[in-house]
Amino acid sequence: MLRAEGISKQFIRKRGESNVFTAVEKTDLCLLPGKITVLSGHSGSGKSTLLNMIAGLLTPDSGKVYLGDEDLYSMSDEQLSRIRNQKLGVIPQIRSALSSLTTLENVLLPSMLYEGAAKPDRREALAMLDRFGIADLADVMPSELSGGELRRMAIARALLMRPEVILADEPTGDLDDENTARVLAAFREAAGAGAAVLMITHDRDAGSCGDVRLRMSAGKIEEPSPLSLFPSP
Repeated sequence: MLRAEGISKQFIRKRGESNVFTAVEKTDLCLLPGKITVLSGHSGSGKSTLLNMIAGLLTPDSGKVYLGDEDLYSMSDEQLSRIRNQKLGVIPQIRSALSSLTTLENVLLPSMLYEGAAKPDRREALAMLDRFGIADLADVMPSELSGGELRRMAIARALLMRPEVILADEPTGDLDDENTARVLAAFREAAGAGAAVLMITHDRDAGSCGDVRLRMSAGKIEEPSPLSLFPSP
């Protein structure tokens, strides 16, 4: 289980008469093993900031984030990096490939960072690429990939280590229907194996797969009615 208790985040930004912008008000969130939680909301409502805080990537101004009984932000940088590597699968909204590595090497990278228990190998990485329809691009450099191919590579990389928690920011935003279905099936399979999944999305079809549906507005999480979850533009 991953849970956040009273986390908030402000940034220095001129807005009206204030020099401070509150991206996330004090917020609680619990991601349950075996469940897909879908979080929607207009652009700028704080969704990505919230995800980065619970992923251990952005220190909250207040509150705590727990993975099981472990307080993420009480750890050293090295401990937190290991936790992210071994237990958290983060799929950022921005493109995150290392340009000097091939597609396959990018996917394998998390398994190469730390010594330890048995880890996924090249065969498993190729199988993951095949699952997302890009096995034939294993030796291609990221600069040669389309936006959708880069997205699928990032998803394959996040899932390869079989993380306990998957945090996905608009994972299907630039994918067609066929590849969206592949991604949602992979998330459902991961949840079935016990992972807790958070998916930020504006996609009605993707959002319909959620076991728990939440909406964020002006930095706050609220439980929406079905009609308000994905409002018309």
